[in-house]
Amino acid sequence: MIAMAVEAVVTDAGGVVVDMAATLEQALAMARTEEFDVALLDINLNGEASFPVASVLCERGIPYAFVTGYSRQMVPEAFASAPILTKPYARSDLIRTLRAIVSAPSS
Repeated sequence: MIAMAVEAVVTDAGGVVVDMAATLEQALAMARTEEFDVALLDINLNGEASFPVASVLCERGIPYAFVTGYSRQMVPEAFASAPILTKPYARSDLIRTLRAIVSAPSS
């Protein structure tokens, strides 16, 4: 249900959702092969951390933000500069985070 709500916010804001992954394996496959402008990563993907996905996105120069109920202390130093949208969040927070990562210069 949360994923559908996020998709609705993104669509309402003029974005397009390419796909969503429920597992680390799915997310890694998408991160390696799909074409998209930004990504939102839940730190916990069905019990596995999404940090390997963040690594792939960094290699490809695709900006991302973590969307999580965890604190910033859970994020490894390598990803410390990534924006974090803490659950629960408001629709406006999601839109603001997406706009920030869309307009961020790639590294």
